[in-house]
Formats: sequence, structure tokens, C-alpha cells
Amino acid sequence: MEWARIQTPDGQILTGVIQDTMLHPRAGLGSDEATGDPVALEGAAMLPPCVPGKFIGLWNNFHAAAERNGQSIPEHPLFFLKPLSSLAGAGATVTLPVDIGRVIYEGELGIVIGQTCHNVTVEDAESMILGYTCVNDITALDILTADPSFPQWTRSKGFDGFGVIGPVIQTDVDWRALTVKTMVNDRERQSYPASDMIMSPAEIVSKLSADMTLEPGDVIACGTSIGARPIKAGMAVDVVIEGIGTLPVTIAATGDA
Repeated sequence: MEWARIQTPDGQILTGVIQDTMLHPRAGLGSDEATGDPVALEGAAMLPPCVPGKFIGLWNNFHAAAERNGQSIPEHPLFFLKPLSSLAGAGATVTLPVDIGRVIYEGELGIVIGQTCHNVTVEDAESMILGYTCVNDITALDILTADPSFPQWTRSKGFDGFGVIGPVIQTDVDWRALTVKTMVNDRERQSYPASDMIMSPAEIVSKLSADMTLEPGDVIACGTSIGARPIKAGMAVDVVIEGIGTLPVTIAATGDA
């Protein structure tokens, strides 16, 4: 099942399930309650498929990247929070602030929470996951390390448009079989198996739920692996996960028409 959120040509914002190029509106994310006639996807804008109360990002959650970077294996998710204002969807234009320095893409698999959960076991955490989406966790690398006394995780990852998710939430997918790819101007720059994760999605949800209550619609970006590179204005960046979809954005400079 594919969940999506769209804006129709007349301005309506609808959440529902995609079937046969139509969106079947529902009362809310994960709801079985229909709330209107199907709406054609053609001509509609694809919005972020959910509006998370919390957008959580993980760091150092892939064996290959940890080995290459000489990082130890964490026992608990190493995470940061991205503000809601960073949220963007498929087809968005991400404008880079003036003098921001180096900015990189990070293609990632995203977990979308389906049920409220607090301090759940790994076994129970599996049922708390609604599905999976694509994520581009854009990061201002120079800002992250600009002050040696305080790594600026929130600022470097929190600019408007730096939290791209979509195009849909896929509920019927085996995360172990997925490959995360990032294409820059149609050239493959990143490709890694989701199965290389240090902590599985259920482990991530279980451990994070011990730190905070997770709620429906919350998004957890599972972290990236090797291959993240700088991006500049004028580039087209697509995160592609076969079985979920393609998440495109265009990078622009401040002042671009």
C-alpha cells in the first residue's frame, strides 16, 4: 500500500492511498476511513507524504561507512532532530543560503511511525512502523564543524528544504531487500544496501522509544552510508529506492529566479 499527500489544482490538501493513478482520500495517515471520491494524481503536486511531529536523523548507522571512517559501532542510536520547517517533498527546489559553504546530499531510508509507542520492545516495535519512505538529509558540512566547541547538528541540517521526504510511504516492502541510490544530474553517486544497517528499523524504534514517545507520522532517517558528496546550485539530485520510488529535488542559489 502506498500512502501519499497531495495538493490538488484547486488547492485541496489530501492524504490517502494510491491505487491506479488515483488518490483515495482517507481521514488521516493510516486510517481505513474513506473521506471522498478518488482524485487523479495527474496535475496534483506531491507533498511530503506526512507531516512529522518529530523528524529524527541518525548518524553512524552503517557498517561500511563506520569502517571507512574509523568509527566505533554505537550501542544506541546517535541522533539529531531536524525542524519541521526543513521539510520538503518530491520535486521541490532547495535554495542554498548565501555563503553556506559545502553542502552535501545524504540519500537515506526513512521509517514512518504508525502508532504511538513508548519504551517498546524490539518485537513490538515492528508493528509500530507504518512503512518506509525516501529521505534526502541535506547537510551544510562546513557549518556542522565551524565551532570546535559545539558541533552544530541542528543548524547544519535544519535549513529550509534540507529535510526532503517522499514521494510516498510504502507499507508493503522488506527493508532488507532495498538499495538506496542517489543520482546527481542523472549520474549514480551513491548506492548501498539497507541491509548493511548497524541497527535494524525495529531496533531503532525500540531504542528511540525509550528516549521519547514516538507518534504517528514521525519520521526517522536511518542514516547514510558511503558516497555522500557536495552539491551546488543547478544540480538535480534524486534519491531512488526501488520498491518505494524516486525523490527528486533541484538545488538553487539564493536569488535564482
